[in-house]
Amino acid sequence: MNNLLQNKRVAILATDGFEQSELDGPREALQSVGASVAIVSLKPGTIQGMNHMEKGDAVSVDATLDDAEPEDYDALVIPGGLYNPDTLRSTPEAVEFVRAFGRAGKPISAICHGPWLLLEADLVRDRRVTSWPAIQTDLRNAGAEWVDEEVVVDNGLVTSRKPDDIPAFNRKMVEEISEGRHAPAAA
Repeated sequence: MNNLLQNKRVAILATDGFEQSELDGPREALQSVGASVAIVSLKPGTIQGMNHMEKGDAVSVDATLDDAEPEDYDALVIPGGLYNPDTLRSTPEAVEFVRAFGRAGKPISAICHGPWLLLEADLVRDRRVTSWPAIQTDLRNAGAEWVDEEVVVDNGLVTSRKPDDIPAFNRKMVEEISEGRHAPAAA
């Protein structure tokens, strides 16, 4: 195992309805390079994954937003799926959790519909991002420069469009986390 991210703690913020591959792929990539990964969610127990519109696997939650502190983590990952980011962006505690990472300049990686949460935390204004194409207008209306590329990096913010982009997403996510803090985002 490569220990590039040894001693790095990464939070994956997710709830019921996350896209299975968009949580599992990044988690495995992070663990393979030595990172400690915690699933942070709205509730204790397990959360339900989805494979597009079909039920996937349940995943154990390591910490709830009530217990998790952004300062305890070096980076944040936000998987997509349709329901996961929509629920999280409607939860003030989740939005503030994400905003705290942006204010601290910690790397944030979001894929598919995950950038909806970045938008809600006001972290996309004047930033170059990508996402699932259906939310590009939302991101542009929030002040982002949206592009159709498999992975986009903007000062520690890593975004990708869909599950097919996970290999590129994982490479850039690991690279940005290994670099450490970046300039804080205006939030």
